[in-house]
Amino acid sequence: MDLSRPPAPEPYSLLPAVPPLAVRSDDVGDGQPMAHPFTAQGGSTSPHLAWDGAPEGTRSFVVSCFDPDAPTPAGFWHWTVWDLPAGTTSLPTGSGSPSGAHLPTGAHHARNDGGTPGYAGAAPPEGDRPHRYVFAVHALDVETLDLPDDVTPTAVAFTALFHTLARGTLTPTFQR
Repeated sequence: MDLSRPPAPEPYSLLPAVPPLAVRSDDVGDGQPMAHPFTAQGGSTSPHLAWDGAPEGTRSFVVSCFDPDAPTPAGFWHWTVWDLPAGTTSLPTGSGSPSGAHLPTGAHHARNDGGTPGYAGAAPPEGDRPHRYVFAVHALDVETLDLPDDVTPTAVAFTALFHTLARGTLTPTFQR
């Protein structure tokens, strides 16, 4: 199978501009290859994420991980968490476990595009170019998105768009 194709645009560059949040991690670096634990073969452990700079009026957060380089017309959602309380400023390594046990009270996982709850580790096709994994943190002006538990990551992203006050991203890569 020939996987050659032009790179997808950075997904958040296509949305209305909002002020930036600073996003960092103890586990992954912007533009740097992801370590084995954060891949599908390494156990699909979600990396630590931390953020600051949320504007006044922030009432909740959405955190997501999206691969715009997946060989599909719509990319691949690896993780989506919504209704994180406004006081949340980080998620520890492993917060993306399917049970949601490490998430703050009131937060919810959407099913990833693999069909399971929680974080799905990086798993680009063998031999494909390095994929970007865009971890995004969105500060929202509502306490809850009031979405059903079976909502899709795309529906969370669409609903959050209309409530986003600020956004920050961190984009590690992975190639097999």
